[in-house]
Amino acid sequence: MAKRTAVIDIGSNSVRMVIFEKTSRFAFHMLHEIKSPVRISEGSYENFGALQQYAQERAIAALRDFLSIASSYKVRKILCVATSAVRDASNSQEFLSHVKKELKLSIKIISGEKEAYFGGLACANLLTKTEAITIDIGGGSTECAVLNNGTVTQENSLNIGTVRLKELFFDKNDIKGAKAYIDEALDCLAIKETDHIIGVGGTFRALSNAIRKREKYVFDKLHGYHFDAKIMVEFGEKILKADEEELQNLGIKANRLDIIKAGTLILLRIIKHFNITKLTASGVGVREGVYLNDLLRHASGRFPANFNPSVRYLIDCRIIDNNHANQMALTAGKLFDLLHVRLKIAPEYRSSFIIAAKLAKIGASLHFYSYHRHGYYLIQSALEYGFTHKEIMLIATLIRYQKRDSSKRDHKEKYASLLPQEKMLDSLHQLMRLCDILLSHHPKQIDFSLHFENNILQIVSKRRRYLSCEKLKNAKVLGIEVSY
Repeated sequence: MAKRTAVIDIGSNSVRMVIFEKTSRFAFHMLHEIKSPVRISEGSYENFGALQQYAQERAIAALRDFLSIASSYKVRKILCVATSAVRDASNSQEFLSHVKKELKLSIKIISGEKEAYFGGLACANLLTKTEAITIDIGGGSTECAVLNNGTVTQENSLNIGTVRLKELFFDKNDIKGAKAYIDEALDCLAIKETDHIIGVGGTFRALSNAIRKREKYVFDKLHGYHFDAKIMVEFGEKILKADEEELQNLGIKANRLDIIKAGTLILLRIIKHFNITKLTASGVGVREGVYLNDLLRHASGRFPANFNPSVRYLIDCRIIDNNHANQMALTAGKLFDLLHVRLKIAPEYRSSFIIAAKLAKIGASLHFYSYHRHGYYLIQSALEYGFTHKEIMLIATLIRYQKRDSSKRDHKEKYASLLPQEKMLDSLHQLMRLCDILLSHHPKQIDFSLHFENNILQIVSKRRRYLSCEKLKNAKVLGIEVSY
């Protein structure tokens, strides 16, 4: 697979492009993202599904600039897909031929079921594993995929979308007809009831972002944002009753003002239909799914066991001494296993603690003297895929305050809802510091063993390590004596 790949998604409302770069076999990160609200479906639903000339011209103009951007990044592969509006258009082949002739770009029209699969594939691999339904409310259609422990088990596509409903019902003030239209489509779904929706696409992101800000959520990240469905229902009812000025005051951006009500109505009817209680916002969707389908084509659409692309990307690009990072992870695991019961640290924090130890020095790739601060920000922004917000914040906090026995009081208070209890967090901090002390001499291979007996952590080595011994004098681990 090419090192740099561009994925272009021609949707009913927007045309988007993402450029990904591989850093090793399955690891990647985003280099660039851009979108243009060309609304290629504008006017088509009132004109027997035909793409209108002015909408086609907007799309071609945006695609031309997208290709220029891709060229500037030296992209070697371009994957371009088109969804509902082009899929349903009576003149779709004319549009595809025009693009091919003028831009030398091949567009693949994907079915609604394939579109649902791509969205589901992205969520299955780039969010924590769960049982849920992914819902992608687009301009012309809504896609649903059933996720079961990291696998997409069912895909469905419904002809209910924001632009479609706007032109067919909302522009005629026929809300009752819109509800009946949505409910009739949902009744055809052969999906068992679930309590969890993962929201994909622009409509869900717009609503979730507005809710996140209204709720004053402490973490500035949408991907993986988890909240109660009742909050969405209450907010959605306000959206449906609001005028344009009120919509803006509710946090809806200008480019979605005319279609947000249609999208909100679709989502609220879905929540009611499935008796949903939990919602999760996804920052990934069809574009990431198209990319992963290509990246994982020989791996059955799944990453290897215990592999995380964000962790691997940071290791590939930000770790200066890989051997030391591996030793930190091994030592962290050993310390945790020996002491977590005595220190009353819940076993669920083991994985996050080991990752924090492994990535502890990633900030040094930017600046050594402030590596702990740089690492903190790198983790918050780049440790994105496959982690909950609680896991991200714990790892970031352990790295930020790795030189201390505890994180600062104001930090603990600000992120209290995402961090472990204070005593547990302090114990993890002290274990992290102890791990760093034990490896302060940077051995070629670990040259000591650890044992815990009679409330004493015994460090056994063939020779006494001066640097470690000096630092251990000032180190403390709650209620445990350390003996070298």
